[in-house]
Amino acid sequence: MMSGQPRNRGLSGKCAVVTGGASGIGLATARRLASEGAQVIVFDKNRQALEQVLDGETEIAGGVYVDVSDPEAVVHAYEQVDARMGGIDILVANAGISYRSPFLEITPAQWNRVLATNLSGIFYTAQQAAQRMMRNPAGGAILMTASTNGISGHPFYADYNASKAGVILLARTMALELAPKVRVNAVCPGYVLTPMQQAEYTPEMLEQVNSKIPLARHATPEEVAALFTFLASQEGAYITGQAIVIDGGELA
Repeated sequence: MMSGQPRNRGLSGKCAVVTGGASGIGLATARRLASEGAQVIVFDKNRQALEQVLDGETEIAGGVYVDVSDPEAVVHAYEQVDARMGGIDILVANAGISYRSPFLEITPAQWNRVLATNLSGIFYTAQQAAQRMMRNPAGGAILMTASTNGISGHPFYADYNASKAGVILLARTMALELAPKVRVNAVCPGYVLTPMQQAEYTPEMLEQVNSKIPLARHATPEEVAALFTFLASQEGAYITGQAIVIDGGELA
């Protein structure tokens, strides 16, 4: 291999779906997978953001407008994936929402909305992917965005924390049932400087958070995308059933 060329990690020609792929960690991951030769389709329920990505990202193969909390919509979205790519090798189930609310003020509607997207949405998209991967002689890799919030308690995010804890156990259980054909892992970011984070935190709050992180900053979406890409590649071929933390040392 010539010096300066990207290393072949077995992603060239692979078919990938990234949910919540029109912004933040999802978009960074879609870009990174595409840069390593994968064909990438992004799912997102923000139609405007999805259209902007598809207009500007020539390496991304396509996109599907879908609310992952709707199981019928997810089935139809995968039918479009089948038509466009003929299958799926990699799923990054990343779509998620959060609201900063004291526990005593969380309404049933908010609770249901967060769990429907963050946990049920991952279940629906992962089950559809797994059904296809189990029929694929080469198997596949399913990756989920969990959070350090699913490992330790954080005030004002009870619904979000519960959903992310559920994602971790969903990933571990799927890993046991689908092995050895399909690998399943959860990635647990700490604080990441995404549009969602910037919408919920003032600059002063962001600085206060940074002061408590050993590496003294938020992660970038691209750093989390690099971990997803490693886990999807042949370099991560012996990793399954794990909840891998990327948090700048916060939990330490």
